[in-house]
Amino acid sequence: MPPASISPEATMVIRDISPSITTLSVPFDFAGGRVKAGGRATIFRLASGNLAVMSPVALTAPVRTKLATMGTIGYIIALNMGHHLHISTWAEAFPKAKVIGVDGLPEKRENDPATKGTNFSHVFTTNNKNTGIADDFDKEFSYEYIDGLPNKDVVFLHKPTKTLVQADILFNLPASEQYAKVPSGVKTGVLGRWVASAYSAQGSMVWQKRALWYGAGSKGRQSVADSMKRVLDWDFERIIPCHGDVIETDAKARLAQVTEWFINGKK
Repeated sequence: MPPASISPEATMVIRDISPSITTLSVPFDFAGGRVKAGGRATIFRLASGNLAVMSPVALTAPVRTKLATMGTIGYIIALNMGHHLHISTWAEAFPKAKVIGVDGLPEKRENDPATKGTNFSHVFTTNNKNTGIADDFDKEFSYEYIDGLPNKDVVFLHKPTKTLVQADILFNLPASEQYAKVPSGVKTGVLGRWVASAYSAQGSMVWQKRALWYGAGSKGRQSVADSMKRVLDWDFERIIPCHGDVIETDAKARLAQVTEWFINGKK
């Protein structure tokens, strides 16, 4: 959850990564505020003039002002079963946009009075991995639905900018940008410092590798391996994670390292 008593408008960092990419970075705590993971929406400006927002965060007045200078929201995308909480607000504000999610998410949302009522235009399932979304979208994006993970993550590659977007496969803590406007920054206690170190995209990343191998990916290892082989065949130089700072250097090597037990087998 966001830090108590701090408004999204006061803490959100709106940044243009490139002429066609804008990120909305926000604080996001868990473990009773002891772990500062951060959250992030990524907005792409397509050649068609449509905008695609992935993992939407709060639709604040400054965000609306920014969007007015960028184009028309055409796609609202939940990157997995967890990154969907603000979809309703965006869908209501931009009713012509296509809402895209993953298998099980529409049902999950319909079972919660706070999120029910949103219609999905496209839902990724095991059987429709290769089904297109729309011509202008498919021209610029490659995507892989990773059904071997319990959160049903979808990874997107924006081909023109060689930028990969993903939610919960690779973290890059500490979340410095996402807490840049919070008075205490990323300062936290012992648990928070340990998590920030363990979930950095630097060094051996052994704790992230263990979490994927023994935790999230343990029941679908072959499926995860097949998906990640396809993702790692893509041409990308940047990773925008939902949790932690944007990775601009050795991005593909970082993703390959955190998933190497799936690709090569754990020894």
